Amino acid sequence: MNQEKIGNFICRMRKENNLTQEQLAEKLGVSNKSISRWENGNTMPDYSIIENLCKSLGITINELFSCEKISDEKYKEIADKNLLNALENSTFTLKEKIKYYKRKWLKEHIFNIVLGIILWIAAMLILKIKNGEEFIGYFAGMLAVLIYSVLYNKMMIYVEKKAYSNNNGEKDKISQEKINNINKRII
Repeated sequence: MNQEKIGNFICRMRKENNLTQEQLAEKLGVSNKSISRWENGNTMPDYSIIENLCKSLGITINELFSCEKISDEKYKEIADKNLLNALENSTFTLKEKIKYYKRKWLKEHIFNIVLGIILWIAAMLILKIKNGEEFIGYFAGMLAVLIYSVLYNKMMIYVEKKAYSNNNGEKDKISQEKINNINKRII
């Protein structure tokens, strides 16, 4: 998706419809500076007003993203290309989000995990020295599984909340580039 080409197309369609930036802005409920930024390719219209923008300009959403008027014969072909382009440029897959949030949770909780392991080892050594009995091994294994289960469940609750939505209950809007930069820092 080329912002500059889309901006030029918005400008061309606005002029074809004999609208000033101010008139289009008023129809859409935005500032004329917003229209100017779109037309210069500096920003894109928010997805919530794209439909109204297209109606105001007498174009379809596919025409907006392909930056050209589309004949009926080419419509399906261009619609498919636009869909593939949107999928390719979408944020990132659910697997990538889950992996990112697992790493983030582990990074945030590494101190607690290490401290828990040290305390667990200390408790097992103390029990072994005091009792010296065989049940300590079973107890240690069961305690380790319990600690792992609790930590894993806490992590997955965190991951589920973050991967499927943000704090407002809306879809997360973290860009793939931002995720890649954060992953590089974690690794």
